[in-house]
Amino acid sequence: MWQSNHNLASLIGSRICHDLISPIGAICNGIELLSLEGKAVSPELALISESVDHANARIRFLRVAFGMAGAHQMMGKSEIGSILTDISAGSRVQFDWTPVHEYPRARVQEVFLALQCFESAMPQGGTVSVTPADDEDRWEISGPANPNRPDPALWQGLSDPASQANVQPAQVQFALLPALLTERGRRISVETRPNEIVLRF
Repeated sequence: MWQSNHNLASLIGSRICHDLISPIGAICNGIELLSLEGKAVSPELALISESVDHANARIRFLRVAFGMAGAHQMMGKSEIGSILTDISAGSRVQFDWTPVHEYPRARVQEVFLALQCFESAMPQGGTVSVTPADDEDRWEISGPANPNRPDPALWQGLSDPASQANVQPAQVQFALLPALLTERGRRISVETRPNEIVLRF
């Protein structure tokens, strides 16, 4: 039987990330071996090392955001914090993860998709805060994002999937997040201010 569209997309995302992690890991190991030779690190090698580290961090993030989330998979604060710290290294967008408990990977997936929405609306950078709301079973995510970027209709579509605007490849998180939440019996509220957006779900 065919999978639903977003489940199929998650399977594809998991497969791509799985296939990329091994070669990138091999490059990381090769760079580490070169550094152990005791020679001065050249600017070229330093640039390659930095690029590989960023690619590895991005794949770890995307694997959670777009990959399959097992029903019983859990993620703790240290693992989540490590991914967010690595992905924000050298970036203008930073992340403040305040929850202290571990959460099902499926719930973390929702947050990571929301963080991608914020990234696309923060050309000047800033810090996105993630806090547990109410009974710790809901999220509040806020940051200095521009509600007019990349398109106001995309933000509206988060809380009203029926009004979803045309989504470009770089904006797929705006389509996948409300689809997952609807399937899981959740709704998202979007509060927009001139220089801030707050998501609750």
